[in-house]
Amino acid sequence: MAFITLRQLLDHAAKNDYAVPAFNISNLEQLKAVMAAADAVDSPVIIQLSRSARQYASDAIMQSMITAAVQQMPYIPVCLHQDHGDGPATCISAIQHGFTSVMMDGSLGPDGKTPTQFEQNIQITREIVKIAHAVGVSVEGELGHLGSLETGVGAAEDGHGYEGQMTAEQLLTDPDQAAIFVAKTQVDALAIAIGTSHGAYKFSRKPDGDILRMDRLAEIHAAVPDTHLVLHGASCVPRALQDILRDAGGEMAPTWGVPLEEIQNAIRLGVRKVNVDTDLRLAMTGAIRQSLKGDPSCFDPRAYLGRAQTAMQEVCKERFVAFGSGGQAGKLVPKSLKKMATIYLS
Repeated sequence: MAFITLRQLLDHAAKNDYAVPAFNISNLEQLKAVMAAADAVDSPVIIQLSRSARQYASDAIMQSMITAAVQQMPYIPVCLHQDHGDGPATCISAIQHGFTSVMMDGSLGPDGKTPTQFEQNIQITREIVKIAHAVGVSVEGELGHLGSLETGVGAAEDGHGYEGQMTAEQLLTDPDQAAIFVAKTQVDALAIAIGTSHGAYKFSRKPDGDILRMDRLAEIHAAVPDTHLVLHGASCVPRALQDILRDAGGEMAPTWGVPLEEIQNAIRLGVRKVNVDTDLRLAMTGAIRQSLKGDPSCFDPRAYLGRAQTAMQEVCKERFVAFGSGGQAGKLVPKSLKKMATIYLS
């Protein structure tokens, strides 16, 4: 079986100058789309589940489906990642269900909404790192808060995130703090805030240097050059997918996502994991709406969900290729969790 830890995967990505898209899933069709796309372009993949996705589908069902998918394609290295863990219980339960990587988002309190102090974030993240590394599992931490630099409002999704007014400095990761945070926690990857946000409504216009702070990303990379950086809220929200949704009867206000060229620039500045969720939802929902509009008599879920799976698969393939991970799967030989634990403890 080809389960791989985040640390091993991102080490390889850094050495070979690429990034790996991390796709959020919550059902069978999404899993099949991700795996088929990875197979088509020979890419390793990060499959991640939020807390709400785990509740929606159940850990037992998702674990069984993902394990079966990996068994079917043992040549595709798969990192199974807990997205936005809100505390020890969430992260430990993920480890118990076979996750090879967990995110401890200590930037927010246990309610997933209240910003924490810097030292609190260090303390809880360090606790999870100690637990996870003992069994070979990787840990992603977060410093800063996702949100809009246009409005100063935080970004929440799936019940996670601060939605109130925030200062510009709260919405940006501090490079000096990043260096301290990494040194004290020993995280394997660091999620940063540079103006991106969850959901479809990231920017009201094509982002420039005032609202998407690539200069801050460069400063963070300079402060922690050996740390794998993670970009959350990095869906491109393509105009084509927006148009498909609207043309098929959906409603969506005009919006801008993160331009693909800016993500590629971020990869050159040390970003190795790029989270993608909204683009997948848009692709699938647009395809379903198109299918039902084109054939109002259809009531077979396999028909419209099959088209949705195909639409999502194409988006995944595009991201694998654009981020440079295509062609890399066959170059990786995953280490066991036991081996990774030995490396961490040495």
